[in-house]
Amino acid sequence: MLNTKSPIPLYHQLADILLVKIRSGAYPPGSKIPSEHRLSAQYHIGRPTARQATDVLVRKGILVRKRGSGTFVREENEEVDLFSLAGTISSFHKKGILVKTQLLQKVRLKIIKNDPENPFANKTAYFFSRISRVESEPVLIEDIYLHDVLFAGIDRIHLAGRSLSQVVDEHYFLRPYAGKQNFRIGYLAGKRARALGVAEVTPILTVKRFLHFEPAKNAIYSELYCRTDRFVFSQTLGGMTDEDEGLL
Repeated sequence: MLNTKSPIPLYHQLADILLVKIRSGAYPPGSKIPSEHRLSAQYHIGRPTARQATDVLVRKGILVRKRGSGTFVREENEEVDLFSLAGTISSFHKKGILVKTQLLQKVRLKIIKNDPENPFANKTAYFFSRISRVESEPVLIEDIYLHDVLFAGIDRIHLAGRSLSQVVDEHYFLRPYAGKQNFRIGYLAGKRARALGVAEVTPILTVKRFLHFEPAKNAIYSELYCRTDRFVFSQTLGGMTDEDEGLL
């Protein structure tokens, strides 16, 4: 039971109790924990306190809320080969994971600001930004830059919810032959942090990705911001085969 005389806040005490039950197997991975109403009745606390307790474990990645269903013990992170030349959408699909993408910024031609890592710095390139969600939970934001001559007219093609690889293959008859990626820890702020569902102080996996095509090296450059609390992102690099459906 909770100790009302303890200096430890009640919500923290309840979070510790729930964590012990999860670690002991009383609430195994994938199982649903009691509702906030049941927790408040069982431990004689208000529902806001019960909510605070589950919030703590959600932020730690131990629990996950599913809209309309309740709060569940998170299962082991799935591994997704997100960084192969096969690309993001196909990488999720190959694991049987339904991923939905939405444009945060529509495709437009713009002059790219000075950035020593961006191959299009101080040049004109196509740019758009999109977010990927799994079960309505945001997992990845991508800022994508494309060669303005090689991909001329891509701003007139409908990209929302589509695999960029299919667009590049079907409209431009191109596939990447090689690529390079840089990995680091980064942070998001403002609207982008809120879109990905992370705090501005939350470290996330940041990848800067360069893809080479026969007509031009670095013809597509992207910056990926990845939440790692849901998926383990692995990497496989090599040439594409006919079975590879994706590029990005």
